[in-house]
Amino acid sequence: MSVSPWLLLRSDPGACAFNMALDEALLEAMPRLGQPVLRFYGWTEAAASFGYFQSYAEVERLTPLRPLVRRPTGGGIVPHQADWTYSLAFPVAHEWYTLAATGSYRRVHEWLQAAFAELDIPTQLAPSAVKTQPGQCFAGCEKSDLLWGGRKLAGAAQRRRRDGLLIQGSVQAPPLPSTRPDWERAMCEAARSMYGVRWTELQPDEALRQRVQELAGQKYAQAAFNRKR
Repeated sequence: MSVSPWLLLRSDPGACAFNMALDEALLEAMPRLGQPVLRFYGWTEAAASFGYFQSYAEVERLTPLRPLVRRPTGGGIVPHQADWTYSLAFPVAHEWYTLAATGSYRRVHEWLQAAFAELDIPTQLAPSAVKTQPGQCFAGCEKSDLLWGGRKLAGAAQRRRRDGLLIQGSVQAPPLPSTRPDWERAMCEAARSMYGVRWTELQPDEALRQRVQELAGQKYAQAAFNRKR
């Protein structure tokens, strides 16, 4: 197996606007960075993110969580209370970018399945979609979502643009006794064994930090953006 260089970013918990801004800034930086980035992050307060194409009025009705932030990716409402959140950004030259949306969705959950297997937690990929509440990401499941004990454990949303592919994912109500540091280590180890990944810590430069500030303040913190639909 050939060695594949990837970048790893472990972020401190952040506010809604910051978290979405950093994910989009990483996507924008793909032509410059030229390597995939895996980012682990958390939230400074209970919140909900919702899909780029969702109606804000519908989201307000479907979840009591506040604040609400529109994601740069699609999908439904995701509660962020005690979840483990991650994102992946891929440049256009990378193989993941060439996959159909169904292929990259399945692959990322196969990766999570392997990581939980390293923690001796058996999971399954959903064989088909079972939707119980439209608009809610974790009500029912989509095909290839990750299931544990019959419930949806992990889901993800994607955005493919000219500058790269962004995947944002969440693990809800993680199985005990696993801990977040254990899971992050298992994710990195599974990527080494499955994809030949060689990890390098990403140190955000001034250009990336400045772009995050711009996107957070001028886009994701703005009611005009979050309520645009």
